[in-house]
This record gives sequence, C-alpha cells and structure tokens, in this order.
Amino acid sequence: MRRTSGFTIIELLVTVAMVSVLATVAIPTAELLVQKSRERELRETLRTLRAAIDDYKQASDSGHIARSVGESGYPPTLEDLLGARDVKDPKGGMIRFLRRIPRDPLRPDLPPLRSWGLRSYASSQQNPQPGKDVFDIYSLAPGKGINGQPYREW
Repeated sequence: MRRTSGFTIIELLVTVAMVSVLATVAIPTAELLVQKSRERELRETLRTLRAAIDDYKQASDSGHIARSVGESGYPPTLEDLLGARDVKDPKGGMIRFLRRIPRDPLRPDLPPLRSWGLRSYASSQQNPQPGKDVFDIYSLAPGKGINGQPYREW
C-alpha cells in the first residue's frame, strides 16, 4: 500500500493548538507594550509642557514678559506658551516656549488644547481647578497607569 504525503489531521490539530497557546501569550504582551509606550510618551509630554510653563514663569520674573501687579507670572493660557512678546527686546521680538501644544497621547480623540486639565496657581494640588493662570497641567485620561497611579495624578 502506498502512503500519501501530507499532514494528518492530528498534526494539524497539534499545530493549531500550539499557535493558539502562543497567541494567548503574545496578545496581552503586545497590549502591555503599547500601554507602556503611551505612558512613556505621556511622561515626556508632561515634562515638556511643565518645563515650558517654568520657562515662561522665569522669563516673566526676569522682566522679559509684561505682567500686572498681583499676577503670578505663570502663563494665562496654554496658547501663551507658543509665544510672548519680549518687552526687553528693542525690536519687539517674541519668546517661544513651545512650537505647538502637544496632545495628550492617552486622549487622541480630543484636540490638543482640550486634552489637558489645567491647574491655576490659586488652586490646591488635591483639587486642581482652572483659573487666571496655568500653574500645572494634568492628563484627563480615565484609568490608572501600569504603576497603579491614576493618570490624573501624574
């Protein structure tokens, strides 16, 4: 009797079972890698925005940006980080702190300016509220990070 070449049904079932086991391990790992990547991008974006806010405050304190008596020196809006007139420059040049307002990587559905929560200098850290200036920003993304801390508290 002549044996035909090819795979038996048992060999095919074993192969399908092995591929299924590999897929059940690979999919959660891939999802975790995507979440880690987004969280890394969020950390970098928060660092960039906070550095720009601090640079604006320093420029304001050193007299490069005009401010009224009683103002904190922090930018009134996030858009002010895109450029402010340098009052010490005789040519009236602009000081730019950011090229563009970055979007929260965890909220791609919102426009960049609406993707961030704003905390004014007058509000508390436990209950951040917007106000006359932008002292700090935070993510509006729901949920918690891999570290268990809510994104809002980063």
